[in-house]
Amino acid sequence: MKKLFTLLMLAGVFTFSSMTANAQDGDSTLVDGDSTLVDGDSTLVDGDSTAVDSSAVAEVEPVEPVEEVLSPVVEEEAVEESFHQIVKQQFIDGGPEFMGIVLLCLILGLAIAIERIIHLNLASTNNKKLLASVESALASGGVEAAKEVCKNTRGPVASIFVQGLMRMSEGIEMVEKSIIAYGSVEMGKLERGMVWISLFISLAPMLGFMGTVIGMIGAFDAIAEAGDVSPSLVAGGIKVALLTTVGGLIVAVILQLFYNYLISKIDSLVNGMEDASISLVDILVKHNLSK
Repeated sequence: MKKLFTLLMLAGVFTFSSMTANAQDGDSTLVDGDSTLVDGDSTLVDGDSTAVDSSAVAEVEPVEPVEEVLSPVVEEEAVEESFHQIVKQQFIDGGPEFMGIVLLCLILGLAIAIERIIHLNLASTNNKKLLASVESALASGGVEAAKEVCKNTRGPVASIFVQGLMRMSEGIEMVEKSIIAYGSVEMGKLERGMVWISLFISLAPMLGFMGTVIGMIGAFDAIAEAGDVSPSLVAGGIKVALLTTVGGLIVAVILQLFYNYLISKIDSLVNGMEDASISLVDILVKHNLSK
């Protein structure tokens, strides 16, 4: 009995210990499962954050790059400023001695040319209208009325008519001589100042060439002092030489354009004076015949 009881006690102890061990294993399994659940929750949280980030990204609209567009006026002003700076720098590099004189030739030449353009435009008249007015005045009021019409009209043609009408009492031949003589005077007035423009056209390139020669002399002097041909020594003198030459040629070209325009304008006025003078003589001849 004692042995059986002892065996039962041992079996109960082993059974209890095995059950305890199984229970502990189950608890650890539950803990591991809980940790797995926790990891799953964290995964879900990360997934929610990812979803939130994706939604935020979806809500933010992409910003298009803004192209900086400059208006044409700003671009033109920038070009003008850069060109002004370039011209100023080239003028300084060319040397104020000769470039200043060349610039003075340009200023004086342009001043005379502009004055001549204004004078010649004011001297232009409607010769046909003037001849018609003179003819009607001769028919209605005689020579004195015709002279008043010419005196009130501006231009060299009207001045020539006045001189011709003043000699009307001396005959048609004296009228013709008076028109020819005073026509030469008016022609000289039209050509006044043109010789100065021609002088500046010739003088500006000469000054430029003079600057070229002086610049080359300075370059060779620098080479002689250094005792060696160095590009940096030669470049300075050659640059001055070329800049002065270019400056003189530019001035000559600009003034030559104005000079040719003025010459063509003077030729047009002179031809109009000659045609009007011939027509005036014809009108006076008809007037004498009609008396």
